[in-house]
Amino acid sequence: MKSNLDESQPIFHQISMMIMDDIVDGRLMVEEQVPSTNELSRFYNINPATARKGLQSLVDKGIIYKQRGVGMFVAKGAREALLVERKQHFYEEYIKPLLEEARRIHMNEDMIVDLIRGKKDKESEL
Repeated sequence: MKSNLDESQPIFHQISMMIMDDIVDGRLMVEEQVPSTNELSRFYNINPATARKGLQSLVDKGIIYKQRGVGMFVAKGAREALLVERKQHFYEEYIKPLLEEARRIHMNEDMIVDLIRGKKDKESEL
């Protein structure tokens, strides 16, 4: 997890995003214990309720689960579910607008692929 939080978005959301990043990147594995509410609140100097809200959002999504009296752990299938979600988000946020703009400026798929691969021809130069 990163060592500090910023003002760009709610703290509880940043907490849940950091844990999801750790799962996607393989730093937290299936059945591995995630940092507790108290650990997060001490480390980031935040209200425990804020840390709890971030963790609870992951419980609600089925990404982590609670084991009463023991802690919270990464759920089976969490990484795969997050990858599916993030690929869909990537498509909606980046690919779809890219394709719409490409159509608008009369670029075909081959031209887009060439640009992605770092190749340009006279017609596609800026």
